[in-house]
Amino acid sequence: MEPQHVTDQNIETQKSSTKRLADKVAVITGGARGIGAAAAKLFAENGAHVVIADVLDELGTTVAKSIGGHYIHCDVSKEDDVESAINLALSWKGHLDIMLSNAGIGGPEGRSITTLEMDRVRHLFSINLYGTIHGIKHAARAMIKGNNKGGSIICTSSAASIMGGLALHGYTMTKAAIDGLVRSAACELGEHLIRVNCISPHGVPSEMLLSACRRFGHDDITPQGVKEMIGSRASLLKGKGATIEDVAHAALFLASDESGFITAHNLLIDGGHTSADSRMSYMYQDPK
Repeated sequence: MEPQHVTDQNIETQKSSTKRLADKVAVITGGARGIGAAAAKLFAENGAHVVIADVLDELGTTVAKSIGGHYIHCDVSKEDDVESAINLALSWKGHLDIMLSNAGIGGPEGRSITTLEMDRVRHLFSINLYGTIHGIKHAARAMIKGNNKGGSIICTSSAASIMGGLALHGYTMTKAAIDGLVRSAACELGEHLIRVNCISPHGVPSEMLLSACRRFGHDDITPQGVKEMIGSRASLLKGKGATIEDVAHAALFLASDESGFITAHNLLIDGGHTSADSRMSYMYQDPK
């Protein structure tokens, strides 16, 4: 048997074959910062061609340039804007494989159900829920036309969607609605080999959570402070809090072919907080 000669071309071929999203095309809404930007960078590192859609033009353009992608201004509450983002991906690469519908906002809409400011609730729904609907709708259209290759649609939800008391009422409602929408869309789109899933973080030190902490009086909170607080209070993994990169890696898994038999699933990135109560861990310790 002839020995195989190692060449630069062979090395490059091996490198590309190990990239989990090699030559896949992705659109990420809310990709200018936070979870979206971390996912955009990770997707690109794994071979994807990424379109970042956001309203933060300067940040979005900078991230897109750094990963060899494209940026488009996109207010997800406007269906035409989301459709334009999808069309940019199609005109650039001719197909769409991944949609990460990540754009979202928090309150404040009022702490009590008795004093909810309904205009702000409607604004939350226009971005968090309707923006997600727009993303699924237009990504699915593009994927269905893509010669039955299927695709992966991922929606950013929240642990607040399944556990009360983690967020204000309006935000909680929008995220719970996303979970239902994902399950419903997965039923229809499975026929086209399109998978639809959620990622649901809890306590990730994103800009949104930092802003919420500051609204509730934690004026000097830092990302490390949030991480330590979650690690000590709301994680079964003692002392370990979530990072933005933890969520990005969850999105990468659902975007890749490694999750090819997973759909209608809500992947929680919460250190077990919504599944079990770490305060009961004393039961498993040997008595002193």
